[in-house]
Order: sequence, then C-alpha cells, then structure tokens
Amino acid sequence: MVSLLLLVALAAAVFVGFNIGGSSTGVAWGPPVGAKLINKTAAAALMTFFVFLGGWTVGRNVIDTLGGDLVPKSAFSAEASIIVLSFIGLGMLLANLYGVPVSTSMTAVGAIAGLGLATGQLDYAVIGSIMVWWVVAPVLGFWFGLIIGRYLYAYLDQRIALEQSSGPLLTLDHSRALPLPTLGPGTTPREVVSTSFVVAIACYMAFSAGASNVANAVAPLVGGGLIGVEAGVGLGTIAIGIGAFTIARRTMESVGNDLTDLPLLAAMIVMIVGASITTVASALGIPMSLALSTVMCIVGLGWGRATRPTAATDMLRGDLEADVSVGAVTAETPEDVASAGDEDPQYVQDATALFDRSAVARFVAFWIIGPSVAAALSYVSFVALRFFGV
Repeated sequence: MVSLLLLVALAAAVFVGFNIGGSSTGVAWGPPVGAKLINKTAAAALMTFFVFLGGWTVGRNVIDTLGGDLVPKSAFSAEASIIVLSFIGLGMLLANLYGVPVSTSMTAVGAIAGLGLATGQLDYAVIGSIMVWWVVAPVLGFWFGLIIGRYLYAYLDQRIALEQSSGPLLTLDHSRALPLPTLGPGTTPREVVSTSFVVAIACYMAFSAGASNVANAVAPLVGGGLIGVEAGVGLGTIAIGIGAFTIARRTMESVGNDLTDLPLLAAMIVMIVGASITTVASALGIPMSLALSTVMCIVGLGWGRATRPTAATDMLRGDLEADVSVGAVTAETPEDVASAGDEDPQYVQDATALFDRSAVARFVAFWIIGPSVAAALSYVSFVALRFFGV
C-alpha cells in the first residue's frame, strides 16, 4: 500500500515540475511562438519530448549531484524530501510574484544545502564547485555575447536573414496518390531552412532545460530511494509537460511579445549560448540556471554591438565614446559592413540605456537571495525538527 507521505512527496515533485514547465517553456519557445513560426500546442509537445530527452541523458548527472553528492542519500527521508521540495516551490512562487527570472536550480541547491548544514552532512567540496560554476557561467555568457556582438553579429545579420512569408510555410500536394509536402505560397527554400534552424535551436534549449531542471523536481525522491531514476525522469517530464501545455501558453506569449524589440537572430544567439553553457554544466553534474548565462549574454551582445565604432586599444584605455544601448542590437546593419573600430557610430548609437540597471540589479539580487533564503529556511526547519525529535 502506498503511504500518505509518499503521495504527498510525489505531489510536491509534480507541483515543482509543473511550475518549471510554465517558466522554462516560455524561455525556450517564446521567440519562435512570438514570430508565429510554430503554434503553442506544437511548441508544448516538442518541449515535453526534448525535456524528457535531456533528463534521460545528461540530466542523470544532475540528479546524482542533488540526490546523493551534495548530501548523502540517507538524508532524504520522505519527510525531508517534502520539506526540500516545498522550499523549492516556495522560492519559485516568490520569484514569480516579484516578476524576476526564477532560478529553480539555485533554489534547489539552497534548500538541499540547508538540509546538509542542519544534519552536518553537507559536502563542502561539491557546494564549492557548484558556486564556482555559478560565477563562471554569467561571465562566459557576457564574453560570448560581447565577442559575437562586436566581431560577428553585423556579418551574420547581413548574410543570415531570417525570412518569413505571410502564408503557410508548407502545404500538402494532393495531386498524387500519396500527399507530399510542398512549399507554401510565397515560401522560399531559404525561409524553410531559416525556420527549421529557429525551431531546432528552441528544441536544443528545451533539451538543456530538461538536462538541468528535471533533477530539481525529483532528485530528493530519487536520492531517498522513494522512486528510481527512470521513474523520476518520467515523473518530472510529465509534470513539466503539464505546465508546458497549460500555464506556459501565457508565458510563451508574454516572452514572445517582450522580445519583439530583440531581433530573432539576436534571440537565437542568446539561446544557443545559454543552452550550451547549461548543457555542458549539466553534463558535469552542476545544477545550472538558464537565466544566469542568457541574461548576461544579452547584455554582452548589446555592449559588443555598441562598441564596434571604438578601437580595441581605446576600449582597453577606457576611452569608450559609443553610446552603449540596446538599440545597438536592433540597429540596421549597413550594406557594407565595416571592421570593428571603423564602423559609423550612427548604426549603433541610441538614446535608450543598454539595460535597465534596476532590473538587472533585481535579477542579480534574486540570484543571491533566492538560494540563500532557501538554505536558511531549510536549515532552520530541519534544526527545529531535530530539536523536537521529529
């Protein structure tokens, strides 16, 4: 007979996975949905499949870290798993209420670290390596964005135009015994290739989300031996999929609309960089947040684009005369692209700030406060339970 505690633990895992699906689906599929390259139902279906693929392959390493390396598996009783998952869900709820990108992975690490501190079983070498990656990831995201924005973006923008016709991309030719797909009215082969590329990048980001986030929902249950790894990946995928088909419909629309000022090419670059950093970290067993690298990649991309009129030697001396702006990314690329340091400033200057400093400060604050609060509350809770002999 299934115990009540196990049912509660499973429900807590489903709740966490459901919220992960709502937030991460919007990040991965907001740009292609906003550009009307794919509908929300198809996006949710692809999200679910690639989350499963990421969780089943690379995500196992993150499950091992959260479910047995950070603290011993023996620490995860049914009661402990419920408390840890509750704090993860609470952290997501608070971040969503304040409208900031929620870092489920960082919150999960904080909640589990609190358990380890309270029981004296925290592996400080593991938590140290995780925190090092949390510092390295946004730095890498910024520098990748900076280099691409300064040296490559203008050429990519000129040569890789993401075309989009008004009609359907493909239609079925019913003149034959077996209907075959053909190009839609006004559709060019280049449009098919560019659209396929955008959808493929979204699938890649969904894979990285599965690699990093499935563990956040089920690692305590797997670590405590309440369910197996395969069952955990399946449960996490189902929960994330439910979120993708329900509450994510709104987040996909909001993310797609919010990114209308960011060119689709720039969005794809940010997605590739963020997903790659997250996937590599997950392969190493490091719980990683997509928001860490993607937000800083956007900042770096705009900064690099805005500094193209400035010579590298002047930048090193601090003689930066370009108006750093997000408009630098959206600015029209001239027909004859000049080398970095020689570009006309008119193409990259704009009166708008590169980023809202208060918004970035709020994001960074939550990256620090989120796991810290989760760890503190988890620690206090487990110390209190031990004090009262529970």
